[in-house]
Amino acid sequence: MSDDPEYTYEIEGERGVLTLKGDWNVHTLGRVEQALASLDLGGVSSLETDLTNIGQLDTAGAFLIDRTASQSGLESSQTKGASQQATSLLEQARSLRPPPEQHGSRSEPHGFVDLLERTGRTVMNLANETIDTLAFLGETIVSMLKMFVRPTRMRWTAFVSVMEESGLDAVPIVAFLSFFVGMVIAFIGATTLEAFGATIFTVELVGIAVLREFGVVLTAVILAGRTNSAFTAQIGAMRMRQEVDAMTTLGLDPMDVLVVPRAYAMLIMTPVLTLVAVLFGIGGGAFVSWLALEINPTVFFGRLRDFVPIENFWVGMSKAPVFGMIVALIGCRQGLLVGGSVQSLGQSTTRSVVQALFSIIVVDALFAVFYMELGI
Repeated sequence: MSDDPEYTYEIEGERGVLTLKGDWNVHTLGRVEQALASLDLGGVSSLETDLTNIGQLDTAGAFLIDRTASQSGLESSQTKGASQQATSLLEQARSLRPPPEQHGSRSEPHGFVDLLERTGRTVMNLANETIDTLAFLGETIVSMLKMFVRPTRMRWTAFVSVMEESGLDAVPIVAFLSFFVGMVIAFIGATTLEAFGATIFTVELVGIAVLREFGVVLTAVILAGRTNSAFTAQIGAMRMRQEVDAMTTLGLDPMDVLVVPRAYAMLIMTPVLTLVAVLFGIGGGAFVSWLALEINPTVFFGRLRDFVPIENFWVGMSKAPVFGMIVALIGCRQGLLVGGSVQSLGQSTTRSVVQALFSIIVVDALFAVFYMELGI
């Protein structure tokens, strides 16, 4: 039989003394919660909570006591006569206390200074995120090299499973979208070049655009939205269920078990998917050229072979492993950063896709500058 919670409040000079008695737990708090919330603590500068005669205390009671002290708005508050268990519960409740600015009606500042502050904070966050990502890249490369030296450490079942899920299962959507992108490029070329009487050059336009840029970039974008988010969700769910911690307890390195198989799978499957995208993209361009421009496939592929250098194909294929590594790296890293809540999983998945897309576009631009300087 639990004792009803009771309290008395006295003022001693400039200090208020709140004395608690009985059991303060989730089953009894409803009897005093409203009265305690309406307690007037004005006229004093500090509050002392006496827990000498308190009975049972759980986290709900500790939270109510801490809330009373924190919302009083006094300069200081302290406890007296608390047992070790009660002190631990109060410290836990205090650690979960929201920041002070959330209690008031503080309006968000606006103006030039605030703009500079938010800009600086964003730049610092971007710099820190870049440094952390590069550090994770280094750790991943080291783990991959160790796995390459000792292949027996590879989780071959996970490796093959990731190759199937991220590679083979993505072939239909990559082929479908690449075919229609090739058609769009051919339509744009035909419409633009028709004014100059040079519609035959649509073949070169489709060939260079698909071989050099659109094939690999479209593949990377599809993987960033499909595979990257899957990596983050899978590893994030394991983090939420504490499976990653269990691996560490068993002496297994999460990098070897979760990251390395996905990185190797993407290094292999991204060039394969890029080749599929190139073939179907050129096929879409040839299809439009045949129907709309009356350029039969024999002429199309003959001109493609004679006037589009093979270097364009190798330029596109050289980007594929890098983009695959970006997708695996960011997806796995954001998955390992997931906390214990579903909200954290959603935020990490969104952040993962955005970072992957941003990185792919930036790296592709760097590749373009690099190959332009080389004259390729």
